[in-house]
Amino acid sequence: MSTSSQRPFSSAPAASHAVQVELVAVLAAVTAAQPRILTTRHGQSLPAGPFTTTHRSLQTGMRAWVESETRHPIGYIEQLYTFADPGRLLHTGAPDQPPMARHISISYLGLTREQQDLEASLNAAADQAAWRSWYDFFPWEDQRSDWATQLVKERIAPALCSWAESAPSHALVQERHDRVARHWALQGHEWSEDAVLQRYELLFEAGLIAESRALQAPPAPAGQAAVQTAQTPVLPGLSMWFDHRRIVATGMARLRAKLKYRPVVFELMPESFTLLQLQQTAEAITGRWLHKQNFRRLIEQQDLIEDTGDMSAGQAGRPAKLFRFRSGVTHERAISGTKLPVAASSVAL
Repeated sequence: MSTSSQRPFSSAPAASHAVQVELVAVLAAVTAAQPRILTTRHGQSLPAGPFTTTHRSLQTGMRAWVESETRHPIGYIEQLYTFADPGRLLHTGAPDQPPMARHISISYLGLTREQQDLEASLNAAADQAAWRSWYDFFPWEDQRSDWATQLVKERIAPALCSWAESAPSHALVQERHDRVARHWALQGHEWSEDAVLQRYELLFEAGLIAESRALQAPPAPAGQAAVQTAQTPVLPGLSMWFDHRRIVATGMARLRAKLKYRPVVFELMPESFTLLQLQQTAEAITGRWLHKQNFRRLIEQQDLIEDTGDMSAGQAGRPAKLFRFRSGVTHERAISGTKLPVAASSVAL
């Protein structure tokens, strides 16, 4: 599988029941305190390619392909979800598909460390591959940003409440309002960093993002541009082909939740690091500010790291201790659970 071979799916005959299967990778790294994902086609899609039988398992095939593309070993990889909804490739940028064509995407989450030299870290054959911040696609998820919180307050919440009121029945109006309040931290609800997919799906249903506009728009007559209708403006955030932004949301939610019970964060860290770098990585992934003293105390209580005995120049030239993850910590914490302080109750601004 290679990004260079990723092309628009070929059309099947209208009467065909053929199934096309692809593997899709959400490959995540944290660089300069920014969570980043590997994209192709100038940020419009995720690395993906057709399923082949040359590997003994799907995960083996995905790992081998990712490592060949990034030239970096993948420390952690797991299957996310299988996306097989009918008509799912009718999203922005996707070629026209016959109604009977069925496309299945098996998605994986992989964790790595981005190389400083892009040319050294990406295969030269990669199809317009580039690392992008995942907040380019989900700006409202970075709750450290005043701009993002204002976006939720001034644009997203009013638009979703208006959509809820437009439901055809009182019961559906209430159901929509409940979902909006719960997932967007309204009416006394707390913000849950894990609810990335639920927030994205609400925006999709309400027609507030480009992918849903493309799916809901009536087809334009041959040779004519699509008719533009008066609608609420699309929210900020880059769109992606097919349902790849939904797949990214699934990967973000999985990684954020995983931090609370398994120390996968060490897959994103260099061999040695400062406590500040570790905290900044957790903050980047969750999009939340963490209380410095609480974070360090809980890290020590979990016995995840050990002092290397070395020092690194910190901010303003002040030396800072370097740490590393203890050997065997992965096995131990997979059994007992790891409570990295990323829950809302641990955040104190």
